[in-house]
Amino acid sequence: MTGSRIVALGHYQPPKVLTNDDLALVVDTDDEWIRSRVGIRQRHIAEGETLVDLATEAAQKALAASGRTAAEIDLVVVATCTAVERSPNTACAVAARLGISSPAAYDINTVCSGFSYALATADHAIRAGAARTALVIGAERMSDTIDWADRSTAVIFADGAGAAVVEAQPEGAEPGIGPVLWGSEPERSDAVVITGWKPVISQQGQSVFRWATTRIAPLARQACEKAGIEPSELKGFVAHQANLRIIDAIAGKLGAPDAVIARDVVDSGNTSAASIPLALSKLVERGELTTGDPVLLFGFGGGLAYAGQVVRCP
Repeated sequence: MTGSRIVALGHYQPPKVLTNDDLALVVDTDDEWIRSRVGIRQRHIAEGETLVDLATEAAQKALAASGRTAAEIDLVVVATCTAVERSPNTACAVAARLGISSPAAYDINTVCSGFSYALATADHAIRAGAARTALVIGAERMSDTIDWADRSTAVIFADGAGAAVVEAQPEGAEPGIGPVLWGSEPERSDAVVITGWKPVISQQGQSVFRWATTRIAPLARQACEKAGIEPSELKGFVAHQANLRIIDAIAGKLGAPDAVIARDVVDSGNTSAASIPLALSKLVERGELTTGDPVLLFGFGGGLAYAGQVVRCP
C-alpha cells in the first residue's frame, strides 16, 4: 500500500465534571492558582466506568462516523498507560465489546505520546500489507493514579478517550498520514513516573516544563519537514494537552500563524494518551478543521518519549 488515512474520529468523556472550585474543597488550591499555572478550569472524572468502557464508547462513535462496520476492522491498537488488567489487553477487550472478529490487537504504552505512536504503528502495518482497516484508540483513566492530596498532580490529570478509524489509502492517492518523527530521552525518564502496585503519578513539573518548551517546537518542525510541508502551511496543531502554558509556548515557536491551536486542556485537563484524539475529534466536530486540512499531531511526556506526524483531516 502507498499509505493510509484517517477516515473518521470519535471521542468520549465521563459525565462527571470536576471544577477548580470542587478541587479546592479537597486540596489546598483555588481557581486562580490552577488557571495561572496550567490553564485548566475543569476536568472529567470517571465514576463506575472502566478504561475499557471509555475506549469502547469513543471507538463506537468513530466507527459510526466512518460508515464502516466491525467486520471491516482487522487491527485494533490502544494507547494507554492506565490499564489495570495485564490480560486480556485493552485492545482485545474493546474488540470483544464491539464484536470485531479475529483482529490483530495490542496495547502500546508511551504515556502521553501514545496516540501518535499507535497511529504510526497502524500506518506502518497498513503500508506493509499486514492490515487494511484499523481502529486506533487513546484512552486513559488517569484518576486511578492521582494522589488527591498532591495539588501538583490532582489539578492536572483527568479521564477520557478518543479514537480514529484508519484505512488504506486508495491506489495513487496521496497518503493521509505522514511519516512519524519519534524518539525519547530515556536518561531523563524519571521526570514523569507512575509507580507502585497501587500506581501513583508524580512529576518534576519545572523540569518537564523546560524540556517541553525548549525541545518540542524544533522536533515538531522536523515532523513537518518529514511530511514535506512548511509549518506555515498547517491548518491545525494538536499537541498533547499537557497544560496551556506549554501548548501556547510550543505554538508560538512553531511558525504556524494560520493554524487552529487545540486548547482542549482548559475543559478536559491532561488525559495523557487520550488528549490528542480527544482534542482533534472535537475540532472536527465543531467544524474548526475541514476535510483535507493538514494538521500536525505531536505527543510528548513520560519517558521522556515524543512522536508526531502530519495528518490530513478526515
